[in-house]
Amino acid sequence: MLAKNFKKSLLAVNIGLVMSAGFTGAVYAADEVKVQEDVEVIEVRGIRRSLEASINTKRFADGVVDAVSAEDIGKFPDSDVGEALGRIPGVAVNRQFGQGQQVSIRGASNQLTLTTLNGQNVASTGWYDQQAIDRSFNYTLLPPQMISEIKVYKSSQADLLEGGVGGSVDVITRKPLDLDSGTAFISAEGTYSTASSETDPAISGLYSWKNDEETFGVLAAVAWEDTTYVRRGNEASYAWAGAESANYFEQNRERTAVDFTAQYSPTDNMSFALHYMNLDLSADNNNNSLFVFSNTDSCSQFNDAGACLVRETNAANPAGQTFLQTFARFASMNSETIDLSFDYVSDNFKLETQIGTTKAEGGTDLTLNHAAFIGTPEDVYGTIDATGEYTDIDIAVNGWNENDIDTVWADRGLQEWATQIAPNEDKETYFQTDLTLMLDSDFITSVKTGVRWSNHEVTRESLRAAQGAHVSVDPLQYWSGTDTAGMQDLTIPLPNINAMKANGLAAVQNWYEDRSGFGTVEEENLSVYVMANFSGEAYRGNFGVRYVSTYAESDFYAPDPTFVDPNGIAQNNGLSSTIDTDQGHYSELLPSFNLAYDINQDTILRFSIAQVISRPNYSDMFASQSLAGYGDTQLGNQSVTKGSPSLSPFKATQADIGFEYYYGDSNLVAVTAFYKDVSNFTTSETLRNQKIGITDPVCKCDDWTVNTQVDGDGGEIAGVEFQIQHALAGGFGTMFNYTFADSSADPDNFSDGIDVFTDSSEHTVNAVGYYENDEVSVRLAYNWRSEYMIRETGFYGNRWHDDFGTLDLTASYNLTENFTLRFAATNLLEEDSIQYAAADADNEATKISLKDGYPAWSYQGEATYAIGVDFRF
Repeated sequence: MLAKNFKKSLLAVNIGLVMSAGFTGAVYAADEVKVQEDVEVIEVRGIRRSLEASINTKRFADGVVDAVSAEDIGKFPDSDVGEALGRIPGVAVNRQFGQGQQVSIRGASNQLTLTTLNGQNVASTGWYDQQAIDRSFNYTLLPPQMISEIKVYKSSQADLLEGGVGGSVDVITRKPLDLDSGTAFISAEGTYSTASSETDPAISGLYSWKNDEETFGVLAAVAWEDTTYVRRGNEASYAWAGAESANYFEQNRERTAVDFTAQYSPTDNMSFALHYMNLDLSADNNNNSLFVFSNTDSCSQFNDAGACLVRETNAANPAGQTFLQTFARFASMNSETIDLSFDYVSDNFKLETQIGTTKAEGGTDLTLNHAAFIGTPEDVYGTIDATGEYTDIDIAVNGWNENDIDTVWADRGLQEWATQIAPNEDKETYFQTDLTLMLDSDFITSVKTGVRWSNHEVTRESLRAAQGAHVSVDPLQYWSGTDTAGMQDLTIPLPNINAMKANGLAAVQNWYEDRSGFGTVEEENLSVYVMANFSGEAYRGNFGVRYVSTYAESDFYAPDPTFVDPNGIAQNNGLSSTIDTDQGHYSELLPSFNLAYDINQDTILRFSIAQVISRPNYSDMFASQSLAGYGDTQLGNQSVTKGSPSLSPFKATQADIGFEYYYGDSNLVAVTAFYKDVSNFTTSETLRNQKIGITDPVCKCDDWTVNTQVDGDGGEIAGVEFQIQHALAGGFGTMFNYTFADSSADPDNFSDGIDVFTDSSEHTVNAVGYYENDEVSVRLAYNWRSEYMIRETGFYGNRWHDDFGTLDLTASYNLTENFTLRFAATNLLEEDSIQYAAADADNEATKISLKDGYPAWSYQGEATYAIGVDFRF
């Protein structure tokens, strides 16, 4: 709570601003010091209330800010956090595994988006052992029921945590003293997927209490869901005898989230808060691939890169049996955050202090691979046609079951080279204190200064198995039943991953460290800032500077060209048992300026300029030599990557100018032009066909692509955002926004030679229509983005993702004052994910299936339908 005399003086300031500058400039101080007492709150539920809250956040910010607000518990506007962020102008969502996982802002990569939880970093790891360790956050971990508001900062200011060249996303959780005592919420939901044909359960609950004096309160929330995610598609494996793989991916996701907050305000001017959040995800999965080989000698059409687009297989031109391969991965993620804050407000100053720790553990608990030949060579007589947006597999037999597996091949079953345990850990300890001094001045109204220290550690490890002699096994132990795979729904056997797990662990005699998979990064960050808030008759804003100092180091196993691992762990060849450390340091001075000018009571002109940074991805900072593609059955796919902790951060100078017109209760028309000049960029120098002293067990060759992470030249992003939001008569309303982002980067930054930023769509569109009354609420929303580049290390590589649009529907009906029935449908049109080769035909750093528009990857679209019931009191 705030001191009574401070509240009265603030109220007087606000009244004076209203009278002198119009309503638009009145509450900039309220955003800095939130005052709730003695203010009448008008309760308006529904979509309009959420839109009004989001508009107010935007309207009264000094900088360029957009928001997503939950108007009530359980009333988040979308079924997940990532999808909701995708409605904001300039924000694009990555949906590689179904739900919105990462977001990019204004044409910058999702890895250049900073995500914070209540203003602080939140640790995160991945579940996929082929995924690079970066700084992005996986939004599928966050249940929307626990979130009060999400703010997206597109401009910067000195008191914001550094780290977002694209922008910053701050996720704000609920607090007990902000809610009525005894507030309770319970929800149950079932979600049906057209891909899995299963209905998955989810339950959540929240309870908040505070004493009569409103000096102490606690809030507890929990959410659980059990989901089966299925993805079917084609993946090009052209380098392996012209193969195309039909894939069936299934992941069993069990998510549990716990959120707890305690607040204590012993006096009107003092407040303590303890926040604890635990996010847990188990994600066991199987990636089932059926490789259909073709005879490229019988080619009737080539592309300019030399890849055969149409090849015929027949008795005169045989290709061999199909090959069934199953990767079984047992994976988990856990993120835990504990934060203690203290606020003190007097007549002339405010002191805010936070101390906390956040830790995530994840990665792959166990990876196994089982494989077998299946069918006969005659089964694949037919045509593989890669002239369309995805490869058409038209062959004699369209399906196989476990009885078709070849029992003659001696090496069927467990493929020992793939057995691996690959855990990751991400943790940070932080301390921050901020002091705001209120001034009696006609121009500078307050000065805010602060310091933040953090220690961030990332560790990756890999354990490999030393196994006994390979024993042929009965394939029926590991595959039984069928499902469909690929874009053409070829029937393939389904794996029993628990049987595979038992088989793999029984074959393991000992686990040995894979030295190439070990690496650490430790960062010590210190930030100091000072910022002045100013206002006048028709303007307000802030200016300041933030100083950032970062020391980084990375541990790795030193090279030893003479070393050959006696335990047969080939990845250790050429690496000694001595751990070396590389170090790096950089410091940056980041100025910022934000101005909001009230043209009249309803119209605001904004201008901002700042310098911002994003730190390099952890995977680029590991000084260790990391292998990818080793033994993965793909010829020409072997690569080694070495990073450096001395990499400089991405750095950009950015500017915005915007015009905003507010009318009515929740109406807005706004246009903003933005520009980013990125002066530094992390990139890689790539050399193909290099000998590194390690022989791949599939190609029996020492032939590698070597990537070295270095500082590269930057690029530019320029664009414009337009948005309109209008509440119509009769309960109807609409929202529309369009973003144009023209990104241009030095093509030498990327092995594909394409001069655009990763994840950057030139055009993004959102169109929303809604209707609501006291009982019914319906919203239909369409989101579309133009093509964009996806860049990944390892097997998948760099490729274009075709334009992508989703049509979503949400609806609710208030059965009583306390009971609400909900319905949600996502991707009603079942839009496919189409990805194709980006590099030019003559690009020497790219494999042939990723050149000249070759259809690289394609996945069938999935629609989901959810029905839920909410109870609140």
